[in-house]
Amino acid sequence: MKHTKTRIIALLLIFVGAFLVGCTTRGSKGSSIPWGRPADFEGEIPGLTPQ
Repeated sequence: MKHTKTRIIALLLIFVGAFLVGCTTRGSKGSSIPWGRPADFEGEIPGLTPQ
């Protein structure tokens, strides 16, 4: 019984820790670094861009 309680408490602590570490918040701007967003040419088909 004692081992079961310690395992449950350990698992709960791991889940709470993973939840707190994994959560992030982003502002409306996102990132100010240039590689944090796609470039203008990404997502287009090469040679078929509008002139």
